[in-house]
Amino acid sequence: MAFTVLGLSGSRTCDPAAALYVDGRLVAAAEEERFLRERHARGRMPREAARFCLASAGIAPDEVDVVAVALASHGESVEDRARVEAFLGDLGFDVARTPIESVSYLDSHAASAYHCSGFTERTAILGLTESGSFVGYGEGGRIHRLRESPYPHSLWALYGALTEYLGFEMGDGEYKLMGMAPYGDPRRCDLSRLARFEGGELVVDTSYVNVADSERYVEDGRSYPFSRRLVDWLGPPRRGDAADEPYVHYAAATQALFEVLVLRMIDHDLGDILRETGRIAFAGAGALNVKLNQRVVARGDVRELFVQPAAGDAGAALGAAAAVSAKRAVAVERMEHVYLGPRHTNGDVIAACIAHPARPRWQMLDDVPGRVARLLADGHPVAWFQGRMEFGPRALGARSILGCPSVAGVADRINEQIKFRERWRPFGPAMLDRVAPQMLAGVHLAPFMTLTFDVADSWKSRVPEVVHEDGTARAQVVRRELHPRYYALIEELEKLTGNGVVLNTSLNRRGEPIVCSPQDALDMFFGCDLRYLVMEDVLVEKG
Repeated sequence: MAFTVLGLSGSRTCDPAAALYVDGRLVAAAEEERFLRERHARGRMPREAARFCLASAGIAPDEVDVVAVALASHGESVEDRARVEAFLGDLGFDVARTPIESVSYLDSHAASAYHCSGFTERTAILGLTESGSFVGYGEGGRIHRLRESPYPHSLWALYGALTEYLGFEMGDGEYKLMGMAPYGDPRRCDLSRLARFEGGELVVDTSYVNVADSERYVEDGRSYPFSRRLVDWLGPPRRGDAADEPYVHYAAATQALFEVLVLRMIDHDLGDILRETGRIAFAGAGALNVKLNQRVVARGDVRELFVQPAAGDAGAALGAAAAVSAKRAVAVERMEHVYLGPRHTNGDVIAACIAHPARPRWQMLDDVPGRVARLLADGHPVAWFQGRMEFGPRALGARSILGCPSVAGVADRINEQIKFRERWRPFGPAMLDRVAPQMLAGVHLAPFMTLTFDVADSWKSRVPEVVHEDGTARAQVVRRELHPRYYALIEELEKLTGNGVVLNTSLNRRGEPIVCSPQDALDMFFGCDLRYLVMEDVLVEKG
């Protein structure tokens, strides 16, 4: 009999998601927001995500051995047990016979990092979330906790508070702060008074950030996770979309402080383990900070960093399921890819085209990689919808907007006319695995766009649209066996341009989830300036 675990996450403050393990193999995972078309979908249970996971694997509720439920941040349970049981009852579970096991939020993230890494040696584990940090190690399939720093002494919550100060949304806009940071100079602003790591403890000055509810700064009826004291010190919070002074320097200083303190934590708590084996596994939303990850990989004692690719709230569902599976002595496999969501056939695509009110023009293609490569080389961005949807925040060639990185201005066009987002926001490159050693400084696995690399000087002028202000790129290294059609497309683009690299960004507009279905893709397509959309073998184009 197969051992099956369904993992769930979601609450008022956390994104709902579901993940399904069968005999240690991750067979399906998805975020609820993709089905509801509601960014984050906080406050909801992962109803559609769980239904998808079970249906895609052909598993009935009575065939699930355990339901693993992640506990949410700041001590709030994912919901009370009665609500969980009612939710499962709606899905067809016999709650009197189905074991329900809870896993704490930080433990869920630690489990997702360690168990999904595939590391067999003693492994350092780091988790950074709004609710706090986890530092420990994994050995022999078991996780050992060394230290936790709970909220309000949470470094990632500090980062989120300054994200709000800089005009973005906490829990959503931290990557925008990171993207703004290279435009500033961290030496122009000393933020060290906000937090320190000493004596083995992280201490946040809660008179500035991570403040009590009664001390939150209030403006226009909205309260913020920082105080009036911070505003008196730094000036009014940023408004608008421009990357201007002094806020770019505040962004740079925030990123610098974050990196320094995390590296000190690693030195203090995990240095001995890293010197022994060089393995570190990382999860929690802070693990998606690619600039920090570049610093971690650059350490002389790190041989390999594994960043669980769905490292935010959604990854708690994955971690809860992995933890319960490991507890039952069923080891989970290394996470090699994130193509775990719904897939659609050509028939599904055609039916969506016929039903869509815009009455799109469509045609079948015999050579999808060749035709799309030609469109890209001619300067056209292309919406690319292929195979199973990605799990996690990164589009990795299944639900992507692609561009040719050697075509001047394509990044600005995608930002302004398609994504409708800030012009200064960077795009990442996806490249053939044999090209990566030529273009990127340093050798490290990078399948999930969770690392930045310094770009070789000879490549900066070849693919300028995917090189950030500081000369780095957030790269995805593509392997043929994991996504053969995506790999073939980049090969065809290489034949036309000489560069085995494509600009890749998520298939969505600002403020929307990544598209899930052909209907979603068509709605997005007709709501922006894209001219070409390829779904499986079907090309849709505007006149």
